[in-house]
Amino acid sequence: MARKYFGTDGMRGHVGTEPMTAVTVMKLGWAAGKVLADQGNKDVIIGKDTRVSGYLFESALEAGLSSAGINVRLLGPMPTPAVAYLTRTFRAAAGIVISASHNPYYDNGVKFFSAEGTKLPDATEEAIETMMDQEMETVDSAELGRATRIDDAPGRYIEFCKSTFPSGLRLDNMKVVVDSANGAAYHIAKGVFEELGAEVVSIGADPDGLNINRDCGATSPDLLRAHVLMERADVGVALDGDADRLIMVDHRGEIVDGDELLYVLVKSRIDAGEDVPGVAGTLMSNLGLEHGLRELGVEFVRAKVGDRYVLEELRKRDWCLGGESSGHIICLDRTTTGDGLVAALQVLAYVQQSGESLSALRAGMTRYPQVLVNVPLSRREALNDNAEVADAIAEAERELGDSGRVLLRPSGTEPVANDVEKICNRVAETVGRVLG
Repeated sequence: MARKYFGTDGMRGHVGTEPMTAVTVMKLGWAAGKVLADQGNKDVIIGKDTRVSGYLFESALEAGLSSAGINVRLLGPMPTPAVAYLTRTFRAAAGIVISASHNPYYDNGVKFFSAEGTKLPDATEEAIETMMDQEMETVDSAELGRATRIDDAPGRYIEFCKSTFPSGLRLDNMKVVVDSANGAAYHIAKGVFEELGAEVVSIGADPDGLNINRDCGATSPDLLRAHVLMERADVGVALDGDADRLIMVDHRGEIVDGDELLYVLVKSRIDAGEDVPGVAGTLMSNLGLEHGLRELGVEFVRAKVGDRYVLEELRKRDWCLGGESSGHIICLDRTTTGDGLVAALQVLAYVQQSGESLSALRAGMTRYPQVLVNVPLSRREALNDNAEVADAIAEAERELGDSGRVLLRPSGTEPVANDVEKICNRVAETVGRVLG
């Protein structure tokens, strides 16, 4: 069915504009509560990031859920993957995250996890959508849900993150700069690395409700790069606002993106003697990742853009590792969803065990140059159905051979090539001339 409220990753938008208004979010809480109550379990966990609007939407969800007879456990600011984990450990019917991830503070969103810490089944989302169009009714006063706070949630999640790190291994003699993007991991990330023995320099850990993701974190890693060089650190770790993305910086100040981190993780598994049958990326994954994995004898498949689709590919194929260039790294042998802190620990474990720097470990993958060109269109026909555009792409692909690729999407064009700008602009010119 066509979704009216849910997108590929929950409900998201500009605060104060539908659907991100107090009334709609309260109705969403009620609708979800009605559906979950019918399934028997009446406990739900709510976490949020550090946006000022989190207070508003937390209260709205609490009111809606309570009016449907659902008990609410409030975590306060917590990373998205922490909510997934704690939903499982508390045996809740669902977990709810109030966050717009890497977006600026004036956006926000609501995302759900199932009792297993994965995305809600389609049937459940559809049932909530249907219930949203019903008239809201409140259960009898004796049946109203209650709200409590889980005060030890940060400590529980820190212990979980540490449990994914090899037993007996420590990060002694390693200096790490950690940028929490003034987001949900501001009070957690430093402790994870410090308790494993690292010397930690913490930045982006002073949220004020408005500065989440602002010139910091995984979407703006130049701040981390500057601090790594200034502190002469061994490595830098950058998370985004809800801590499900990871970008790193090596000791030379070079940025290591999600594709390179995924390559490093595959190498770590292979060096440990583990079988890595395949890896899932996206249509936007760098061609260098595909070639690097091929040299390691590892199959690579591309999903649609979005960590949800990467996760679907992994589950379908029974694989463990996948991710996106943006830093969504999924390690299904460690947790159920993308987790920036867990992924960082896997990389640092390999650095410590191998005795090599992150710079050396990433060297096996050669990043191909990428150029993104946006072409304004006045006609919305399917791009690849146009013969002249198809001819331009075919000519570019013949010229590129195995050294590059052309991706044409409604949002833009991403070729990867030798003479990449020339080829990119040639395809873009054709698209603009024919359809612009």
